[in-house]
Amino acid sequence: MNSLAKKLRNKSLRKNRVRAKIHGTAERPRLTVTISNMHVSAQLVDDDKQQTIAASTTVGSKQAGTMSDKCAFVGTDLAKKAKKAKIESVVLDRNGRKYAGRLHALAEAARKEGLVF
Repeated sequence: MNSLAKKLRNKSLRKNRVRAKIHGTAERPRLTVTISNMHVSAQLVDDDKQQTIAASTTVGSKQAGTMSDKCAFVGTDLAKKAKKAKIESVVLDRNGRKYAGRLHALAEAARKEGLVF
């Protein structure tokens, strides 16, 4: 097995392990984060109804700066949308990523806007 396939398999295992333990509800939805090389997307998901409550992304926006800046923008924007939807508390879905760097920047920006993890 080459190193890239092993890396992807391990990420998939981590993702499934995290997703088995967390579950989003209407009162406390799941905040799932996807970070690619160019863009950041985050959404609040109610797993009971299987629907997205709020979402934010850098795709289509003219957001400039580093990826950490983009993550902070998405975290702030999503927290504002969550307030409009009367959501104060969420559960974080890391999607198999370490809680560091870009993911940490997104989470801290959302916390500054009032979301509780």
